[in-house]
Amino acid sequence: MAGVQPPPLRSWDDFLLSSARFSVPDLRDLDRWNNRMINNLLYYQSNYFLSALAFLLIVGYFQPVQLFVGATVVTLFFLGFVWAAENRAPIRRFRRNHPSMSVLAILVASYFFVSVLGGVAVFLFGIAFPILMVLIHASTRLRNLKNKLENKLESIGLKRTPMGLLLEALGQEQEAGS
Repeated sequence: MAGVQPPPLRSWDDFLLSSARFSVPDLRDLDRWNNRMINNLLYYQSNYFLSALAFLLIVGYFQPVQLFVGATVVTLFFLGFVWAAENRAPIRRFRRNHPSMSVLAILVASYFFVSVLGGVAVFLFGIAFPILMVLIHASTRLRNLKNKLENKLESIGLKRTPMGLLLEALGQEQEAGS
């Protein structure tokens, strides 16, 4: 974790308001869509973190125990998946070849486990909804020059961020030059 720095908080104008440009991604070009998402996740990670945290605090205020159980379950499944992917070749290949399915598998397994414990609504609104909002924004937000420059620094290793480490753990490394 040495050398890992969170990027600055981006302005609301750049993140959501007047200067932000959005476009529906081309569903026929999955590589380009994936590239846009990864780059936006890296560039706006501080904004995404604060937005998700605000939503979690609101849900946690009303349902603290269920939120804690849901967050614990998702964290344990994520850590278990990362450990298995690092130590088991078939799982590592699956993560590399099907990264979206890997994330979906973690969320579905977490959902079923939490539903057995009775925290379905808290899971859906406290954990999955912020993730969905982040993924929608990252999918539809068009990149600007500053975004591209910051992502280049991350991709060539001059900068390390928490989102970069998370994406790497999920098998979504950004290739230099993309």
